[in-house]
Amino acid sequence: MPVNAYSSYLENKVLGASALELVSLLYDGAQEAVRSALRHLAEGDIAARSREITRAQMILAELASSVDQERGGDISRQLLDLYAYLQRRLTTANTEQKPEPLEEVGRLLGTLIDGWRQCRTALEAIDAPPIRSGHYEAEPVAAY
Repeated sequence: MPVNAYSSYLENKVLGASALELVSLLYDGAQEAVRSALRHLAEGDIAARSREITRAQMILAELASSVDQERGGDISRQLLDLYAYLQRRLTTANTEQKPEPLEEVGRLLGTLIDGWRQCRTALEAIDAPPIRSGHYEAEPVAAY
């Protein structure tokens, strides 16, 4: 079955990913959920739209829980504020059943994805030590 093969592929990808790669996967998953929600909204499938919005909200909650506020300083607080804003816009999209909040969240996620890719590229270019998955296993990364 294709779904099982895809699930196995995704599970292996997640299990073998570094923390940097996991964040990329989460951003991609949130963006895909928003795209799906938009598609379901246009089709009038309320249950599927709501399910995809909830999936995007759960991913954003996971991203927020992984922010290191002690070491992140102002950037971590701003990122948490952005995640909270995205959550509110997703709630608005779900209650008002309008595409504009979803489109805005999709654009902002695209900006986050682009920024994260640039960070990953910069870290890989300086050959920083790998960051392992998990809140307690991460090694410090060179500060800029």
